[in-house]
Amino acid sequence: MAVGLIGLASLVIWITVSRELSKPSKKQSKQKIITLMSAGSLSTLIITVSLFRDLPFFR
Repeated sequence: MAVGLIGLASLVIWITVSRELSKPSKKQSKQKIITLMSAGSLSTLIITVSLFRDLPFFR
């Protein structure tokens, strides 16, 4: 359940990053991009680790 919520949040974060990067460079907020990419990377790492822990050969 928690992984699903983190996955959904991660998806929203990466879509927001994509939309911010598609703006003209003068309208992009560099601080917002850095913050969102950091949060997106962290959430992706959490999802990846939790999925690898659920694999049978890691038990």
